[in-house]
Formats: sequence, C-alpha cells, structure tokens
Amino acid sequence: MAEVLTKSSVNNFPIDEESRKFEKIKTNIYDNSDEASFYVANEIAELIRQRQRQGKHAVLGLATGSTPTKVYEFLVKFHQEEGLSFKNVITFNLDEYYPMEPDSIHSYVRFMNEHLFDHIDIKKENVHIPDGTLEKEDVRDFCDAYEKKIEDAGGIDIQVLGIGRTGHIGFNEPGSSLTSKTRLVRLDRVTRLDAASDFFGLENVPVKAITMGVGTIMAAKRIILMAWGEGKSEVIHQAVEGKIRESVPATFLQNHGNCNFIVDHAAASDLVRVNTPWLVSECDWNEKLIKKATLWLSEKLDKAILKLTNEDYNEYGMGNLIAEIGSAEHINLMVFNQLQATITGWPGGKPNADDSSRPERKDPYPKRSLIFSPHPDDDVISMGGTLLRLVDQGHQVHVAYQTSGNIAVFDDEVIRFLDFATDVQEDNVVLQKQFQEVREFLNSKKPGDVDSPEIQHFKGLIRKGEALAACRYCGVDESNAHFLNLPFYETGTVKKKPHSEADIEITYNLLQEIKPNQIFAAGDLSDPHGTHRVCLQVIYSALDRLVQEGAEWLKDCYVWLYRGAWQEWDIADMEMAVPIGPMDMERKKNAIFKHQSQKDSAMFPGNDEREFWQRAEQRNTETARKYNDLGMAEYEAMEGFVRYHFM
Repeated sequence: MAEVLTKSSVNNFPIDEESRKFEKIKTNIYDNSDEASFYVANEIAELIRQRQRQGKHAVLGLATGSTPTKVYEFLVKFHQEEGLSFKNVITFNLDEYYPMEPDSIHSYVRFMNEHLFDHIDIKKENVHIPDGTLEKEDVRDFCDAYEKKIEDAGGIDIQVLGIGRTGHIGFNEPGSSLTSKTRLVRLDRVTRLDAASDFFGLENVPVKAITMGVGTIMAAKRIILMAWGEGKSEVIHQAVEGKIRESVPATFLQNHGNCNFIVDHAAASDLVRVNTPWLVSECDWNEKLIKKATLWLSEKLDKAILKLTNEDYNEYGMGNLIAEIGSAEHINLMVFNQLQATITGWPGGKPNADDSSRPERKDPYPKRSLIFSPHPDDDVISMGGTLLRLVDQGHQVHVAYQTSGNIAVFDDEVIRFLDFATDVQEDNVVLQKQFQEVREFLNSKKPGDVDSPEIQHFKGLIRKGEALAACRYCGVDESNAHFLNLPFYETGTVKKKPHSEADIEITYNLLQEIKPNQIFAAGDLSDPHGTHRVCLQVIYSALDRLVQEGAEWLKDCYVWLYRGAWQEWDIADMEMAVPIGPMDMERKKNAIFKHQSQKDSAMFPGNDEREFWQRAEQRNTETARKYNDLGMAEYEAMEGFVRYHFM
C-alpha cells in the first residue's frame, strides 16, 4: 500500500493543526478509496484481535452501499489469507428498505451476505439486520428489541457510516433529531432518486426504511464515516465545516468525541485546506496553485483577472504571494496568458502554425484521434463539439464504445424494435417465435429482475444502432466505430464485475491496432454507477502495459480527459478549452438526439433529472461564461479537457 496522506501535502502545503482550523471533525484524506478502505479495515481487524486476546466480543455497526464494499473485501482477505476469525464478532446493520424480502437483489441482507458474511466464520446468531418483512404493526416492537440487543451486547464499538447527498447517515433524513432511535422512516426524494438506478427506476424504490436513529449511532464508542468521489465533496464540506443542524444530520457527528471522517481527495475537494489553502496557512506557491488562487479571487470579487489589485490579494490571505512574485499586475498577466493559451479551436492541432503556446501539436496532420466512450452516448454528450471539430478539420476520428449500455434501455424499446422487425419479416417463423418468448418474459418480469441474455443482446443492439446513427451524423466513418463490449459490464444488473485481464486485453489490442496520435477518455469520475471510473482504469492499465513494452508510437501520443455528463472540470484545471459556436452547439444536440432510447427519460438519471442534452448545453455554456467573466473572449459554449501524463 502507498503511504497514507496524513503528513504529506495537499495542494502543496503541510497538513498541520493550523490548516485544519475550519474543520470540526477530524478528517483524514487519502490518495484513493482503496488506501482509505485498507486503513479502516485494519482498524476493525485490530479491534477484533484485541478483543480476542481479552476473551471479549467486538461489536460492529455496519453500513451498506458502494462506499464500504472495499472495506469488506479487505476483511474477507484478512480472514482467508491471515486467519482473522470473526467468531467473537457481533454485528448490527444500520438499515433496511421496507418492505423488503431478504433474498431480493435490493435487500441489505443479501448485500451483506454477498460482500461479507458468506465469506467469513461469523456466527449466524451474531448477525443482526433490520427485518423488512415485518407487518407494519410489528415494526415498533422490533425496533425496541433491536435497541435492546445493542445494549445487551455492550454497545457498538465501531460504527461504520457512509453519507448521502442530503447529509443523511443511515436513513436518518434531514429533520431527524439528535435523540432518535431505531424506527421506521419515510425516505427523502433525493435519497430515492440516488437509489433509482439500483431499482431500475424511481417508481420501484421503496418509500420507507427501518433505520438506526441518530441517537443510536451517536452512542457508539467510535464512529468512522467514509466518503469517496467528487459527488460527496459538498456534503462533506457541510458536515465537517458547517453548523450543526437537523437539515444535515451528519453535522451531529461534530459532537461525538471519537469520530473520524475518512475520505479520498475528490471527496475532500471542497474543504478549505484543500480548496483554498491560502485562507488557512501560508502556501508553498507553484504555478498551478497560483493559477487556482487567482481564478478563485477573480470569481470571489467578480472582477476580471487583469483588474485584480495588490490589496485584493492581501485581503484574501495571499500577501506572501505578492511578496514573492512582486505585484498583482505581474501575477494577473501570467495567469491571464496561461488561461488564454488553453483556448483553441483546433483540438487536433493547427497545421502550419506556431504551436509553442497551444495545447495540441501541429504535427502530425491529420491525426488519428481515438475517443473512448464508456457508454454509447458519452462521446457526443461530453465532447460532441470537439468531435465535430476534429472531423471537420480532416482528422481520422475513431470512437471506441467501451460498454454495450444495455441495462439503460427500457423494456418497451425492445418491444418497439421487435414489432418493426416482425412486420418487415412477417414470414420469419423463427423471429415470430423469438418475439413471443421475449413478450412472455417481459410480461412476467418483476422490477429488478435480470434480463435474459437474449434481451440483453437486443438492448445492446439498440444502443449500437443509435451510436452508429450519431457517428454518421457527425461524419465519423462507421468502420471507425469500435464496439468493445467490455466483459466487466455484462452482468445485466447495475452491479458490475471488477475489471479483468480480458477488459485490458481488448483495450490494449485496439490501441495497438489504431496507434492513435491523441486519445480522449472520460474522466467523469462522479458517474454514480462507477462505469466511467472502471473504464478509465482499464485504459490506464492498457497504457501502462504499452509503456512497459516500450511502444514507440506512444511517444507521439497525447491523452486528454473530458467530462460533462455528471460534472465539469474546474477552470483552474483545464488545459484545453474548445469553443463551440451556436451552429455547432445545435449539431452537438442533434447528435445526442440520435440516442433515442435515452431521450426524454433516461433509465439512470443519477442526481440530475434533466435530459443529457440539457446538462451538456448548460455545462458548456457555463464554462464559456466563466471564461468570459475572467476577462477572456466571449463564446457561445466551451468543452474543457485535462491532459493525462502517462510517461
């Protein structure tokens, strides 16, 4: 394991007590969620071993969801490879949907069995999970008994928590009181919306749940709350640095005497010591931090960069920067020129031009441009304007669709396409029989049931046809559309398999075949379903292998990361910004419209219910507005990119 970020640096300044002065809960920031999960699993394992030496039980409060899964994976590993026994462990889970059968794919009973209990030697009688099968009149007595069992076990030694976008812990939604106990609650709409993808639609998410109360959680001797990803940064900021209030239940944890937040860099990105370190301590300034601070100050004061004064810098904790550089005018001009150099209408490089201050090289021209698209529509949603520009400027554009995207197709889309096919081929007995079988399956299908392989295939074909239509519209040759169908994705459910050698090999082979001069990949890591994150890791692994093999073509290859479907890069991070004019914005939206199965209502909208074209338009126009406010030229819209340095 890599060394944990506790005494190293974040944003180039030492992490000391002074830098934490805005934080009301001790917060440890780790390089990534794997390192953080390893730390938490080690602490749990050490408690278990300590209690074994003492001949006592270890009582754990456990959470579900994607956040703690790696912790459970490490605990299973400790059991299987290091002999860690769980015979002295008693567990109490935080919550369960109501009503909910224990064998449902949505049940937390099943979740805990699959991720932990089925793989360790814990005694069945020591496992406690709220019962989602109870009659409503029996729930209160069950909740009282649950509290009594926790008390009889001696209280919870370590309580593991995640955190929801509303700031909920367990299913304690905004408005929960500090003294609340285990009870039946009604779920907030935001919480249900976040769970909609797991249930294949908001309408299938239960409206109630049984949860431990805030008071029950606060009674634990030790609390560890974990959070990963940019999507949790705002609520972590509120919970750690905000006021205690019922509208954000996690803020109650500020009053606990032994609580730690364990987060990765992305989840910590809104904390003061990470986002604006100059407000808490003198910084070790470098070019990147100077740019970030200057852009922040410009936005804070609603001034263009070139209008900032020495007094502005001094007032907001950057006096040492003025002393170090010399004057506001010098800093302003330096940052203005850096920002200006990111803007280019030639994302593939401008031939026969001075490229010394441009983000992309002029040679070779034309370039082989390979765009990786995690789902069949991410290419046009997130960088459709740039894709169109590359085609218009004569580059050889390839698009690699990494997954089939089949789970995001509604059942009635399959019926619609089969209706068409059977009408066209009325005499095709095999097709008629196939259609009848599909209809029968879908008529008996329950929410959350996994589609048959045949239906998964049909849904994949629907997404493939839409992607090809978008390619044709954008001018990408159909032979340059590559459908990788990475195996990790093909489970028929929201939960995916870990990526494997097979995924890396497919990607490696494509890279070797095309030998691109530039690669575009999705760096949209706030994708709530994790597909983007896995797809990017697969690309990184393939590139690492090529680097180790000394692939010559890599020396002349740039890798650009795009965002847009779920969030956008900060202006301070953007290294290439491609302007999009009004006509190209319309062309981009038309390309998105080719994905008709995702139009009007996407299967998995995440925390943004707008259609993808609306999100894309808003984010692109917002980026252009920010550039304009900073004193740059005014554009209709812009797409931003960050360069990944793999060598």
